[in-house]
Amino acid sequence: MAKLFTSLKDGEEWFHSKFGDNETFDATAKTVHLWGMPALLLYINGLVDGNILTTLLTEMQEGLKPEEENRDDPAWFLTYFPYYALSDVDEKEKLLNNVLSGQVGFVLPDGFVFIGDIRSYPGRSPEEPDTEKVIRGSRDGFTENIITNTALVRRRLKTENLRFEMHQTTVNGKTDVAITFMKGAASEEHLSYIRKRLDEIKHDGLTMTDKSLEEFLFKQRFHPMPFVRFTERPDICAAHLLEGHIAIIVDTSPSVILVPTTIFHHLQHAEEYRQAPFIGTFVRWVRLIGASLSLLLLPFWYLLATYQQYLPISLSYIGPNDPGSVPLLVQLLIADIGIEVLRMAAIHTPSPMTTAMGLVAAIVIGQVAIDVGLFTGEVILYVAVSAIFTFAIPSFELSITTKVFRIFILILTGILGAPGFFLGIAFLFYYLASLKPMGTPYLWPAVPFFPDAMKRVLIRYPMTMDAPRPYITKAPERNRLS
Repeated sequence: MAKLFTSLKDGEEWFHSKFGDNETFDATAKTVHLWGMPALLLYINGLVDGNILTTLLTEMQEGLKPEEENRDDPAWFLTYFPYYALSDVDEKEKLLNNVLSGQVGFVLPDGFVFIGDIRSYPGRSPEEPDTEKVIRGSRDGFTENIITNTALVRRRLKTENLRFEMHQTTVNGKTDVAITFMKGAASEEHLSYIRKRLDEIKHDGLTMTDKSLEEFLFKQRFHPMPFVRFTERPDICAAHLLEGHIAIIVDTSPSVILVPTTIFHHLQHAEEYRQAPFIGTFVRWVRLIGASLSLLLLPFWYLLATYQQYLPISLSYIGPNDPGSVPLLVQLLIADIGIEVLRMAAIHTPSPMTTAMGLVAAIVIGQVAIDVGLFTGEVILYVAVSAIFTFAIPSFELSITTKVFRIFILILTGILGAPGFFLGIAFLFYYLASLKPMGTPYLWPAVPFFPDAMKRVLIRYPMTMDAPRPYITKAPERNRLS
């Protein structure tokens, strides 16, 4: 226990040197009397629970007074303080970081300092996330409060092996980041990698929280594929922790980062595990087929419509009878990009106007555009079907990436024909197979091929059947049976 200040005046001057004297209204240094002696309180107004603080100050003024002889040892404050979350602090930098995170500093007349955790962050209550809804299942979701998020995970995993390792990143932002893992299930190699990357972050702040952290941790640069899985559901996070994955909880973000992950993790959904195994497998297959068609349907239809002379008679109906004055490739590109513009417009449109905007878009783009000859009916049909298939992808990041690759394959097909179509697919496969975030093959277990693991990707096995932890997690103990 170290003595940080020579007096209360010294502590107040230090605080003002950091925040200025009345330069910011929320940084508060207030002298009060505790058990008849003066003490200096340091805190950020708005990040502390005012009711608890008032109750504590009242009790320390009217409650049991410590014996005078006990005050020679600064530890007496820990003994008599009427609150459980109190600890001493031995560095001024730690005191500053704790105050900025919402804790209250108690500076005693002899210069010793204690920190009380009376944080009360502003935020909303847990509610079901919009992007991961289920028919049956829990309706709670992560919030912007890191303390609430850790509690939601702890509620589902009542075990002493669950660890929340707190770190602070960036120079100015000092964002709280909790590395969450199951001791004995998570790989120490992966944990060391994340800790090292966190220590290497020297940026001034993570304003975009988890997404900014992803780019710093994995050097994503201009790679379009998501290297981590984001989830707002505590049950999904807990399930991955039991498998040996690592969760990274960032304060002020309602999304939790899960690593390591593959492309098949982005195609999973909680609904598959809320249904019977057979139904869950059916839902999974529908989703996998839908994701594949969202990528290939539009370029493949364009290929068939362009080379109708090679089609058998049974498929002669494919392709427009009158392609119109606008080239078919241009129609597809305009319509596909137009669907994305409509999605953006729907997000930024106030809720009462969303329905009206949808009606206008359907009439103008759907019917009028066909009547004036800008689009053919089949173009609208296949673009709309491709968009619906894209919406079936659970991961928003992967769905956007799928649209980009669809346009890429479509353009190659338009330039080179059939060779361009297959060349685009080959290039995409090679690119995905070459990705190894955290040393994990992105297409595992398809590349490299692990038959048993691949069966579990395609089939939702009953929970009663033993399933070892995935190989990619490098878990010290892969057996999940106790």
